[in-house]
Amino acid sequence: MKIKNIKIEDIPFGSSIQDVKVPDALKKRVPCGLDYFNAILGGEGFTPSAVTLYTGVPGAGKTTMMLSLANSLQRAGCEVVFNTAEESLYQVKMTCDRLKLKQPFKVGGETRVPVLLEGCDKVREAAPGRPFFLIVDSLQCMDDGKFNSGRITTATAERALGLMTSYAKEHAVNIIVIGQVTKDGKMSGSNKLKHMVDAHVHLSIETKDEDLKGCRILETQKNRFGGAGHVVFLDLHRTGFTEVARVCAS
Repeated sequence: MKIKNIKIEDIPFGSSIQDVKVPDALKKRVPCGLDYFNAILGGEGFTPSAVTLYTGVPGAGKTTMMLSLANSLQRAGCEVVFNTAEESLYQVKMTCDRLKLKQPFKVGGETRVPVLLEGCDKVREAAPGRPFFLIVDSLQCMDDGKFNSGRITTATAERALGLMTSYAKEHAVNIIVIGQVTKDGKMSGSNKLKHMVDAHVHLSIETKDEDLKGCRILETQKNRFGGAGHVVFLDLHRTGFTEVARVCAS
């Protein structure tokens, strides 16, 4: 599936809603190639220009899932950049080898958002017509570059996410940011981050139900384009995830 990389023009304030023309590129969902992730997004995949916050408890397999997603998206005809600000690129490569991921998605280790987005421009220009995805691991390690202090604060994360959100909307590309949570499942930083994104997907580990104990639970907590409440139960193996069961909201 190919769509044009478009730049969304500003709509004048006070325009009639009936005069707003939605570009065709924004109407076409982009299936990711992973059935369980498509299900979480409402069954049809990603909406171009959407920003997705992906959180998970420590040890749940966040990076494993996002690398598998990057590989699947690249195989489906998208152009993907996986930017790691936490692990080294050597660690990422070793994880890809363990998971047997063979697709040539792009990688980077940039912590400065303006520089990262400049790099994304170059990748997009080299692959015109292909849906573009940027996956960032993780938001709490990214610097917006405003003060050049080297200190990452809650306000820094908000500004960094704001820059990436503006980029996604301007160029009709998809951005997925991994967000850190504490052991009790609380989001690191401000709850404002959840309000800034189009979708919020959370990965946890089942600890109570004996039949599902240890299973990973992937849940849609927010989705402006496909509804929330979708839940998928997954087994995590050395080579990735397999689906156990799913509950889709009506």
